[in-house]
Amino acid sequence: MTLAHFPADRRMADIRRCAQVLLNLHGEEANRYWRSQMADFSARLSRLGTSAEEVSHQAGLFMNAVQMELQRLFLEEVDQAALDARA
Repeated sequence: MTLAHFPADRRMADIRRCAQVLLNLHGEEANRYWRSQMADFSARLSRLGTSAEEVSHQAGLFMNAVQMELQRLFLEEVDQAALDARA
């Protein structure tokens, strides 16, 4: 039996949580956080019997979604700073 996973790039709560944390971390601290999140992510899928190929695919989807959310949050901050500067 094949187990279908909820696509990682649609796990909005997890994506937003990771992006928000990463927005406030820098350097090695951000790297450690991201590595721990991906290790937990991979371990969860592996425990469910997910193939290594599918874990890699889902990890890539998740990483891309987090990066897009980081960009959105950054632009939101830039826009807010511009509005604050005008006030």
